[in-house]
Amino acid sequence: MNTAAEEIWTILRETAKLQKETKESMKETDRRMQETDRKMQETDRQMQETDRKMQETDKKIKEMSVSIGRLGNKLGDFVEEMVRPAAVRLFRERGIEVHEVHRNIEAQRGGEGIEIDLLVVNDSDVVAIECKSTLSIDDVNAHLARLGHLKKLLPTYTNKRVLGAITGMVIPDQVARYAYSQGLYLIAQSGDHLLIRNDAGFVPRSW
Repeated sequence: MNTAAEEIWTILRETAKLQKETKESMKETDRRMQETDRKMQETDRQMQETDRKMQETDKKIKEMSVSIGRLGNKLGDFVEEMVRPAAVRLFRERGIEVHEVHRNIEAQRGGEGIEIDLLVVNDSDVVAIECKSTLSIDDVNAHLARLGHLKKLLPTYTNKRVLGAITGMVIPDQVARYAYSQGLYLIAQSGDHLLIRNDAGFVPRSW
């Protein structure tokens, strides 16, 4: 075979090899494109699922906001319709005369502030009542701290005995026991009425 023929055969072999490599490369490219397309479809599906979950979360947040608003209104109703009128009767039954009942007391002095849901007052005593939807130990501790600052922030009552009481629409037993141990009156619901759950041997803490 002459040199020209050998060169032609060499070119043909190289061409065939190149065509084979090109074909394999195109197959690999096609496979990668298909994989990319699959991943894009999966990404799109995941984004749609994420969007759906975000919409559900947004809906739940809105529903929760409405529920919290309703709960706030119920707590206001609970204070206004049940606790406030009952406070006079309940403390008179415990030998504490009631001359005044004030709701939503706020005071600011020296950078400190205090908020009291209900304040029961007579000539010698003032009872600060904290009202919650669901009462917790943290709520009890916060009220104890509030009672410790009451005379400082409400100096009108400096010469009076300060007592504390708590109440809630839901009061877990362990919270009730803790409040009792801290010297607080516990006002709880019993049927359609409110009562003070502290027994006859209870001695209230005073500030």
